[in-house]
Amino acid sequence: MSKTEPQLEQIQYRFPNGFWWGSAASATQTEGAAAEGGKGKNIWDHWYEKEPNRFFDGVGPEKTSRFYETYREDIQLMKELGHHSFRFSISWARLFPDGKGRLNKEGAAFYNRVIDELLAAGIEPFVNLYHFDMPLALQQIGGWENRQVVDHFASYAETCFRLYGDRVKKWFTHNEPIVPAEGGYLYDFHYPNIVDFQKAVQVAYHEILSNAKAVEAYRRLGGDGKIGIILNLTPSYPRSQHPADVRASEIADAFFNRSFLDPAVKGEFPQLLTDILKEEGYLPVMEEGDLELIKNHTVDLLGINYYQPRRVKAKEHLPHPDAPFMPERFFDHYEMPGRKMNRHRGWEIYEKGIYDILINVKENYGNIECFISENGMGVEGEERFRGEDGMIRDDYRISFIKEHLKWVHRAIQEGANVKGYHLWTFMDNWSWTNAYKNRYGFVSVNLDKNGERTIKKSGYWFKKVAENNGF
Repeated sequence: MSKTEPQLEQIQYRFPNGFWWGSAASATQTEGAAAEGGKGKNIWDHWYEKEPNRFFDGVGPEKTSRFYETYREDIQLMKELGHHSFRFSISWARLFPDGKGRLNKEGAAFYNRVIDELLAAGIEPFVNLYHFDMPLALQQIGGWENRQVVDHFASYAETCFRLYGDRVKKWFTHNEPIVPAEGGYLYDFHYPNIVDFQKAVQVAYHEILSNAKAVEAYRRLGGDGKIGIILNLTPSYPRSQHPADVRASEIADAFFNRSFLDPAVKGEFPQLLTDILKEEGYLPVMEEGDLELIKNHTVDLLGINYYQPRRVKAKEHLPHPDAPFMPERFFDHYEMPGRKMNRHRGWEIYEKGIYDILINVKENYGNIECFISENGMGVEGEERFRGEDGMIRDDYRISFIKEHLKWVHRAIQEGANVKGYHLWTFMDNWSWTNAYKNRYGFVSVNLDKNGERTIKKSGYWFKKVAENNGF
């Protein structure tokens, strides 16, 4: 004990007992084995075949970080790095190659092994059901545009609860559900590359409905854990306190945060957003009983992904009358002078944003139990920080995490119901069209050496934080 005592005395930021220290990853970004083990194609496999030039350095999802093969070794590394919990996603197409119908027993057995391995290592599995990876067979009938897919998702979720619910007690329906809507149907950074505001609204609505149906299924089956959703919350800060700037920030917030946060946690859509959609003629197609279903099946637990703020100002130029309708019809983006940047990713670093989100959730969302489900820093060319001892000295990542954790700690002291912190991500992974351009992991993955793993300095630092429950 004597070795750790001096360290403990120096801890300035101590977290509540049982705080969830860990990291997060997703199936498509880490598993590889895209055509192995009976897995069906998803939209990423398809898009890469169709347009490989869209992906950085032409690297596609078939390789990624090989977690499908190396999960045992990787879980041992998680244990070594002091993980108490780990969030991963199930690949819908690995479980149901066509998104529905026949269950792929090989895929089901794989996730059984992963869950058992995590539990044997003393790591609690947090399981997410949808992380941007629509089975191709379902995308061919419209994906989230098609209401049938909502029911297919609910039965996929129910299968997962039945298969793994005896051991998994933290479930999540969606990760960042706004991304398939904005990426696939507004801004052309995800498949199916459609630019159509009406379809984007319908996709978002169906995702919200699918969340409620999965929550309903979990409770109907007598699930004895917690079921939640993971949202990327980006606080919308106005350029100034001028009423026009403030209004612009409120509208941006309604589009990008409250659109999912309000129905998932409160069971109702924000009035401001509903009014805009009604006025502009873009309300989604709904069926009788939908709103009641959403109202009665809110989440128990909220995962919060935070990377950067959104800064906006009042609209300065009206869009061309023939331009596609976009949320930016109501605000312009604003670059704050002197902002701190992660120049590799082109994102602003604003640590206080994490505190502002947590206080908002505390004050306006019933102080729902929540945790930081993603936060992290993507850096290009990390190899240049590798020392002679073979370790990548990513002090910038340690500093990034530390400064965010200080604000999380402050929110906890002020009564926010925050239960944990998960870094994005455990090991360097394939990041959609960015592939391996920016590295985020505690553990380096060397693609030229058969995916060789080495722990970065931040990984060892995090181990101490988890052991001491603070820093």
